Amino acid sequence: MTRVTRDAYAEAFRTVTGRPLIRLPQMAGRSESEIFFDALALNGVDVSAVGPSEQLLAPFGSELATALAARRDQLRTRGQAMPGARDALAAVAKLDGVVQTVLTGTSKPNALLKLRTFGLDGFFDFGIGGYGSESYPKGALVRVARQRAAERYEFTADEHACVYVADSVRDVEAARMGGSGSAAVATGRSTTAKLRAAGADVVLADLTDADLVAAEVDRLTHP
Repeated sequence: MTRVTRDAYAEAFRTVTGRPLIRLPQMAGRSESEIFFDALALNGVDVSAVGPSEQLLAPFGSELATALAARRDQLRTRGQAMPGARDALAAVAKLDGVVQTVLTGTSKPNALLKLRTFGLDGFFDFGIGGYGSESYPKGALVRVARQRAAERYEFTADEHACVYVADSVRDVEAARMGGSGSAAVATGRSTTAKLRAAGADVVLADLTDADLVAAEVDRLTHP
């Protein structure tokens, strides 16, 4: 899936800036807007010649969504859901009073596309999520998503009502800044040691033990 996403980034970048995407910034744990602005600098784009960088972001987001949608078959054949993801989501969904959503650096259309491609979209309420197309740092997005959930489901948005399941140090830091619990999964570039050092409340090797994932989410949301 990473290669397909990179190809879509390259196509959208060239369409919007007129320049090839030769160097792609680090993507893990970052928002699409962060990646785009870094890509402008890394690839020597003279924004004075193409317009203010902030005004390029919306067209880039639209072009990226189009480029990814055109590659849906490639996403399906070259990518895969994380092992155990479906069972883990199903187990957490059975917890009393738990609502699952998405907090990601990806835009809402792209997040929905990727999850729908692997049949995982039915587990989430996308209306209360936080997305990379919003002008908030991830730590603030945690609070925004929690407040949206509180308003929609009429519960108190206290700090212990939310747990962020993610796989990068940046996401663990965002959870802490947003006042959320964090369950870090060591399936990305961040090692178990780094995730623990970043302050993760629990570190899981992967998602293959659905009962364990659900038990940790339950523990962190009901301290």
